[in-house]
Amino acid sequence: MALFGFIGAGNMGLPLMKAAAATFGKNEVIFTDASKERSQFVSDQTGIRFLTDNCSVVKQCKNLVLAVKPQFFPVVLNEIKDVVTKDQIVISIAAGIKIESIKSMLSNSVRIVRAMPNTPAMVLQGMSGICFSEDTFTDEEKEIIDRFFKSFGKYEVFDERLMNAVVCANGSSPAYVYMFIEALADSVVSYGIPRDKAYELAAQTVLGSAALVLETGEHPGKLKDQVCSPGGTTIAAVKALEEYGFRNAIMKATDACYKKCEELSNK
Repeated sequence: MALFGFIGAGNMGLPLMKAAAATFGKNEVIFTDASKERSQFVSDQTGIRFLTDNCSVVKQCKNLVLAVKPQFFPVVLNEIKDVVTKDQIVISIAAGIKIESIKSMLSNSVRIVRAMPNTPAMVLQGMSGICFSEDTFTDEEKEIIDRFFKSFGKYEVFDERLMNAVVCANGSSPAYVYMFIEALADSVVSYGIPRDKAYELAAQTVLGSAALVLETGEHPGKLKDQVCSPGGTTIAAVKALEEYGFRNAIMKATDACYKKCEELSNK
């Protein structure tokens, strides 16, 4: 029996699967995907064994990772409900799907870890928020879960009531960061900087700025102030950002993201 079984090998499932295989060994990971062509491609690329149907994966793993989109959850859970056991742990990475909803479709005895990773897991720099169902998990099981989420980055544990906010903070927000990098690069390309160098300047600056926040523990506002010399170029730029609603746009995006999560949760 494999330690991890994945249903879904898409943009999130694949990097988590590869990280698990690197940490626990390829023989400890199996998977399936709705596309047989995708399954074969991923297996050829990674050396991880795939099975042809969801129930077979469930029957042959200890920890089941549901890496399918929220809209496909009802179909998948209905298919596997009779083969999931209380001895297994189900890890869901779907936005907006509550633990109680998963239990209602499977069984109240099934233990659930609800998680929200993000795409930087592809380069082992992911950030995940997780919560546990109110069930008993052994120390050994908790250690395995800890190693799994650390295999592709960092994680924090939250109360489930905060998980939709976690989606806003780390699940969807990489898209905003990429948009910022793209916009910043476009703006300096207009002044003559070659596009490849513009992307490198912008992306490395975002990476370094984020590292500075994490490593110093300083308030982002204080670090921002350190860049803003009196009467200088940066404060002029910050003034323009405020004028055009930069921070408000981010907050409005978060509101829209949260609202969508709530809609998914209430379905």
